[in-house]
Amino acid sequence: MQRRDFFKNAGLMAATGLTVTLGSETYGADAAFEGKINYPGKEGATKPNWGDAPVEHFTSYYPDFADKILWIRKDNQVVAAYRTNPNQKYPYIYPLTGPLSRVSVTAESSQPWPHHRSVFFGLDRVNGGNYWQEGSKQGQIKSQDLKLVKHDKSVVEFTDRCIWQKPGQDPIIEDRRKYTLNWVCDDYYTLDFDFEMEMLTDVKVEKTNHGFFGVRVEQDLCPFGGGNLLSSEGGTCEKDTFSKPAKWMAFYGKRRFNPAITEGVAVLCPPKEPFENCPWFTRDYGNISPMPFLFKEGGFAFEKGFVLKGVYRLVVFAGTPQDVDLNARWNEIYG
Repeated sequence: MQRRDFFKNAGLMAATGLTVTLGSETYGADAAFEGKINYPGKEGATKPNWGDAPVEHFTSYYPDFADKILWIRKDNQVVAAYRTNPNQKYPYIYPLTGPLSRVSVTAESSQPWPHHRSVFFGLDRVNGGNYWQEGSKQGQIKSQDLKLVKHDKSVVEFTDRCIWQKPGQDPIIEDRRKYTLNWVCDDYYTLDFDFEMEMLTDVKVEKTNHGFFGVRVEQDLCPFGGGNLLSSEGGTCEKDTFSKPAKWMAFYGKRRFNPAITEGVAVLCPPKEPFENCPWFTRDYGNISPMPFLFKEGGFAFEKGFVLKGVYRLVVFAGTPQDVDLNARWNEIYG
């Protein structure tokens, strides 16, 4: 299938219900396509009227291109995209858009540390390699098996298997990850990241503040850009939150392009697995991450065969953390 044909077919199918495109084949959540378009107000039409109001549903698809990006849309507007280009340092999600604005709450890359990629998962100082920054020769996390598992009107679930590897060497870690995006209502949605990291050899993570799971946000949401940082314990800046345990950490603020809209994103931390009472890495310039690897002298050692596992939740919301009741969102998954 040529590129122009893919986009033509993807656009047509987006009007029929939830769709997913895998390579040259297209699958819909509704009845078989059979050459007709079925959507509200135009049943039996042979082609859609693009001026009509968008249908309220999720669409999910990834074309069989080299970069293999999995796109998630609602009302034909992008909500998130999972990026797995083999030239990347690691797979990541960008954008992750606000529920009202549909403008990303996360930054694809940003100064002063452009290797921070939106919604990230990685580490440096692992067995002498670096799976977070620097060039690919220092190590990469590479997608091996991206699959769309579930897609309906409110939930999209996909999985991936990734290897942590230096070029020309055996992989040292295999991670198996599942992402579940749940559009709860028009005020907020959740993104759960469920992972298992299997050690394929003895693994040593030296003391480091770089990486693991977290987000880098757009400037209008963080204190350096006029936004706000808030923790579950009441901390309101880097000084009050750095190195301290918390159930959740959130950035939020008025959107630069439209100050009438306030949006934010929170990272929720589990109480035990993968780490109990985990301290946080926070920066007023827009980075938050539950980060145990910075706060243990001597680092962490994992034997071959050990499986490190856990689940983190993101909440992307309109309004403030109080409006979305982040403590209740935490209790839903960890309580």
